[in-house]
Amino acid sequence: MMGKNTQWKDVYVQGTSTTKWGFFPDVSASSMGSEAIVNALRDARTKWGEVEAVFAGSVYQGTASGHRVVGEIGFTGIPIVNVENACSSGATAFRLAYDSIRLGQYETVLAIGFEKMPRGPIPSTAFPGWQLAMGFNVQPANYALETMEYMRQYGATVEDFARVSVKNRRNGSLNPNARFQKEVSAEEVLQSAMIASPLRLLNCCPLADGAVAMVLTSKPESNRAIHVASSVLVSGVYGEESYQSGITASVQHYPSEGIVEKSARQAFEMAGYGPKDIDVVQAYDSMGPGELWDIEKLGFCARGTAPELLREGVFDLMGRLPVNTDGGLLSRGHPLGATALAQIHELVLQLRGEAGHRQVADPKLGLAHAMGAGPNSAVTILQR
Repeated sequence: MMGKNTQWKDVYVQGTSTTKWGFFPDVSASSMGSEAIVNALRDARTKWGEVEAVFAGSVYQGTASGHRVVGEIGFTGIPIVNVENACSSGATAFRLAYDSIRLGQYETVLAIGFEKMPRGPIPSTAFPGWQLAMGFNVQPANYALETMEYMRQYGATVEDFARVSVKNRRNGSLNPNARFQKEVSAEEVLQSAMIASPLRLLNCCPLADGAVAMVLTSKPESNRAIHVASSVLVSGVYGEESYQSGITASVQHYPSEGIVEKSARQAFEMAGYGPKDIDVVQAYDSMGPGELWDIEKLGFCARGTAPELLREGVFDLMGRLPVNTDGGLLSRGHPLGATALAQIHELVLQLRGEAGHRQVADPKLGLAHAMGAGPNSAVTILQR
């Protein structure tokens, strides 16, 4: 049970900033990270000397990568904690920052996520050695297996998956920081190159370079501060299958609650709200079909019903539950260490009413969910 302890401090996002996302061969990860920090501090109206600790998420940037980012601004003797937790690294850094304030260790800290991605398929090493040797770490193929099982169980179609790409690319066209800012049609999705049947190129998110930084505090100084209602990380559930991490389901001990469902339940319990209270969602859409089963596993609708709700426009910007308002991974791109923090950044903008042409109507609660190899499932709920 994860109800709120009355001795915990309330935590707020005081400032946030993101770089533009894309491929920038001449810009280092440290430069992107430090740019995000400087702009987040400016947004928070916080001085660098007021920051008491930094929690830095990245995946492929090597030893002490957060130190290199901070070093471009100037060391002040504060602790710098480097976090590698695959695609949920940014959310994990956020969770650590959140806990450090909630438990009274610090008053003002900074969470960052940053990454420069290599070209080509992600070289995931989150698999047992024998599976790596057999080539099981090809993520589009793993997602294709999960997609085929989703189609078999619930009758979803490739046209349903194309609609996810069309929606998110439409939202991304309104996001000046997204890698892709051009809409696509369902026909273009369905005629794009086959990657791993039934997944085509435009069902798959692009990689990108990018960075996000966020100032968290227990002493909000303006009405632009956004309350962190909950931040939860669940890593692995015994017996559950996870195609992305080389785990096969237990025949005898299959869990009654999966990793996504468990993380969502804990986040809702901690926040004191339920799925019906949420006004805007950032779901994990590294592959288009994943957005559909993610929405279902998070508890927003029954299993197998998300495709129908998508067709009805429920997840559109002006729908009843807008999903991936910034274009999601499919438009924004996927710098692994920054992605999950970018989802939270978009929620902050939406809850402040600062999302520009993609602003949804009067949101009060938002939820972000990121997955990561391992596996990890991170859920964050923010409140205006």
